[in-house]
Amino acid sequence: MVERPPVWLMRQAGRYLPEYMALREKYDFFTRIKTPELACEITLQPVDIIGPDAAIIFSDILTVPEAMGLEVQMVEGRGPVLPVTVAAAKDVRHLRIDGAADRMQYVYDAIALARQALEGRVPLIGFAGAPFTLLCYMVEGQSSKAFDKARRFCYAQPLLAHQLLEAITEVTVEYLQRQVAAGAQAVQAFDSWSGLLGKEDFDRFCKPYLERIAGELQGLAPVILYPKGSWYALAELAGSGAAALGIDWTVCPVTAREWVGGKVTLQGNFDPAKLFMEPEDIRREVHRMIAQFGSQRYVANLGHGITPKVPVAHARAFVDAVKEYRPKL
Repeated sequence: MVERPPVWLMRQAGRYLPEYMALREKYDFFTRIKTPELACEITLQPVDIIGPDAAIIFSDILTVPEAMGLEVQMVEGRGPVLPVTVAAAKDVRHLRIDGAADRMQYVYDAIALARQALEGRVPLIGFAGAPFTLLCYMVEGQSSKAFDKARRFCYAQPLLAHQLLEAITEVTVEYLQRQVAAGAQAVQAFDSWSGLLGKEDFDRFCKPYLERIAGELQGLAPVILYPKGSWYALAELAGSGAAALGIDWTVCPVTAREWVGGKVTLQGNFDPAKLFMEPEDIRREVHRMIAQFGSQRYVANLGHGITPKVPVAHARAFVDAVKEYRPKL
């Protein structure tokens, strides 16, 4: 039994922190990710500044497509761009599956450094993009509100889509296993775009691969599955072997509890936009959220990543509100 839930924030190491922005001025995105000492420093920044109960390694979900042979550019004002995309069977055949996990050694080195630097203060979380979300970028070539091209690819060429998803999953499983071996004490799979699919298509293009990730990591480290927008999948994913399921702010905590039936821990689901409220209002909303979830088998977090320009004091107010929460007797 715990008096209050643990707390961390998705994207807690990033653009809302002045200390991070100072490093951004000096080093480009991939230098920050691929230099273990820089990634370690960035990972620890929020632990020292806002005080969450866990650190999450500073990296990016597109390390996997890059390791599989696709060029990834980070373009100012546009975000990630993949100049060459997957469109046909020959493109899948040309992906470099063998040795892909080896080509992300810089992530494992950053994890090892961060784990050592944390000195047991808080646990360290590793992560990867979920297979469907990575497919979206590998086919679309950039971020998108609807990923129409990626969804067309899945519907028009389902066998090829599954070949691509299998390849991504194979690399991702080994990648996460290697993160755990390097020192990650839990891992999260971000299916940021799974909510673009209805339930039947989620069951085809997301669920089997999320279940495989959870199953293959079981016994190595707790796995958090975060299928953003896919509320309809919570009940079935509760039996996947995952230790926790992340939910966004559109899901009612009480209903989510009913769907998962006490099988897994829930994580979420504060709307990141609410971090622009005054600190006292944040405190009130956080306490209301925890009261709805209950303190047990719950991890307080945002329903998605923290956004740029959130005042640091407001992020700290979120963390402090969780830490000071006590259930009413």
